[in-house]
Amino acid sequence: MSFLYPFLFFFSFSMKFLHIELECGNTTKKQTVSNISKVVCIMFLIFTVTTALLKINKFKVVIGDLKEPERLPSTSVKKCDIFSGEWVPNPEAPYYTNTTCWAIHEHQNCMKHGRPDSEFMKWRWKPNECELPIFNPFQFLEIMKGKSMAFVGDSLARNHMQSMICLLSRVEWPIDVSNTNEFSFKQWKYSNYNFTMANYWTPHLVRAKKVDSNSALFNVYIDEFDETWTTHIKEFDYVIINGGQWFLGPLVFYEKQRVVGCQHCDLDNMTHSNLYYGYRKVYNTTFKSIISLENFKGTIFLRTFSPSHFENGLWNKGGNCMRTKPFRSNETKLEGYDLELHKIQLDEFRIAKKEGIKKGLKFMLLDTTQAMLLRPDGHPNRYGYWPNENMTLYNDCVHWCLPGPIDTWSDFLLEMLKMESVTSISKNMIHS
Repeated sequence: MSFLYPFLFFFSFSMKFLHIELECGNTTKKQTVSNISKVVCIMFLIFTVTTALLKINKFKVVIGDLKEPERLPSTSVKKCDIFSGEWVPNPEAPYYTNTTCWAIHEHQNCMKHGRPDSEFMKWRWKPNECELPIFNPFQFLEIMKGKSMAFVGDSLARNHMQSMICLLSRVEWPIDVSNTNEFSFKQWKYSNYNFTMANYWTPHLVRAKKVDSNSALFNVYIDEFDETWTTHIKEFDYVIINGGQWFLGPLVFYEKQRVVGCQHCDLDNMTHSNLYYGYRKVYNTTFKSIISLENFKGTIFLRTFSPSHFENGLWNKGGNCMRTKPFRSNETKLEGYDLELHKIQLDEFRIAKKEGIKKGLKFMLLDTTQAMLLRPDGHPNRYGYWPNENMTLYNDCVHWCLPGPIDTWSDFLLEMLKMESVTSISKNMIHS
């Protein structure tokens, strides 16, 4: 109610002024009525401006060492490419630990499993031309009040959701409202905000099937929807899509129910197809599956390819990732299949965005590829399991330690949501 104080003060002052005028006989009643009309108009203007400002400024809360939520950014923020920049030291990080967050799975719990260094947790992303605010859980949950968000893709989608659960834990813990006990399909609800988020595991995004239980080979139907997630996401307000690393393994590609090639399949009389054709077709099919949904009016984010960082060998040939600091942008570059897969994603995203506009859908690009290319230090490597376990595990240079670099994905996401909110408020004010 504090925003009404100026309004009430001005009203009280104006009425006193008019009363004095009448008492002193300086004005007629007709003039007084005219003055009152002017005052009412001015008061209405003040109230309108105050209400508009309140829409743009979120309420402020301070708990513990958490800073007040940032203001929603001005539209000028859009001129800055938040995905182009460098990693800079952030001594205030991390914002949770492996002992304060139960959502961290063993293969990403690097500190629990003996990682000796901790500097990999103490960096933030600095765009070249602006600042990227650190994720504010209060602000995020306010924007998400009464809404829902789905993470669709491979284990990195789950990795992202776990990171967000940990970041939001400073405000509230979610309750499990999953319809199944399957680890691959989890749904969580933040009761105080009526916000739900879910994870749908679909490593190839389209329909795929393992050839047999003893094989790593998958049949991938590059022109068929994966109904394990496409039949569910129409209920969600936001859908975040990702997929990449699973396409580098053994695959047989099917199109129109016929084999059109394979990759690393080692099968007789099999044509080895170009990985890039299959990958492009998969994203084309994925976006078609979303656009074709009836009554779906959500916002779709594409989170781009996340490069791995194997050195000294391939993933199955002794490769590892032992670095302890980020690269600078001039120390490495996107190349090879990382570059091509990223280009394909951007191409198919642009096509889908144009098609989506016709149905009133909004597509947004969460382009984390460059930022993650610069983080060879953020993977579990050999610290994603108990070091003394009597088993052979490959070094993990694909997933990310928690806390760790992918906490920044939520920084990006919140900034994009804030910009979307500003745009929506501006449109509503123009048409109101």
